[in-house]
Amino acid sequence: MGESLIPIYIMGKRYEVPEGLTIMKALEWAGYQLIRGCGCRGGFCGACATVYRVPGNFRIQVGLACQTPVTPHMTLMQLPYFPVNKAIYDLDKVGSPLETLLQLYPEAARCLGCNTCTSVCPQKLQPMYYVAAALRGDFARAAELSFDCIMCGLCAARCPAQLVPYNIAIFVRRYYSKHMRPKPQHLKDRVAEIRAGLHDQALAGIAAASEEELKKLYLKREFEKL
Repeated sequence: MGESLIPIYIMGKRYEVPEGLTIMKALEWAGYQLIRGCGCRGGFCGACATVYRVPGNFRIQVGLACQTPVTPHMTLMQLPYFPVNKAIYDLDKVGSPLETLLQLYPEAARCLGCNTCTSVCPQKLQPMYYVAAALRGDFARAAELSFDCIMCGLCAARCPAQLVPYNIAIFVRRYYSKHMRPKPQHLKDRVAEIRAGLHDQALAGIAAASEEELKKLYLKREFEKL
C-alpha cells in the first residue's frame, strides 16, 4: 500500500502530504526550499515558529515546525522573523537594573497582564511572569523564568501591548550575569589563567589540529563527574 496522504494548506494553497510528517518536513515535501525559518530541526533554536488553524477550533494555534505534526486540513504559515524593538546597549555603561530596563524597553511598563504571551509559548514558559519579575527589579527570578527561551518571536507577535518579552528577557539575563550574579571562584581562576596566557600553547595546538585530530581529542576528553 502507498503512503496515506492528507490535505493541508500552506499560505492558502492546498497540498497533499504524507500523514505523520512534521510541518517542516511537509513544507519540504510540498516543494518549499527552507532558507529562513529552519535551523536546528530539534526544537531548540526557535527559527521555525509557525501559526496554524485546524478544523473545529476557531483559535489560532502556534508551534515549532520541526516539532508539530501536520493534521488533515491544517492551514499554516511560518513566521521566520517578526519585526520588533531591539535595543542596543553596552553592559559596561549601564545604570541601575530597573532604570536601565525602562530606558531600553519603556513599553515593558505597558504590560496588561493578559497572559497572551504565555498561551502561545511553544516552550510552555510564562513570559508575563518574567516580565513582571523584571519590573519589580527581581532580575534573578526573571533570569530563571526566562532561561529556556528560544527567542522564536511568537510572544511578541501576539502581545496587544507591543512588548517584546524575549528581548527584555535576554537583557535581564545579560545584566544579571554581568553585574548581579556572584561569580564562582573557579570561573575567576580560569579567566585569570587565560589572561595570563597559561593556555595559549594548548589553544594554538587545537586551532592548528586537523578535523580527525579534533575528533580524537573530543572523544578522549575528560567528563565532569556529577
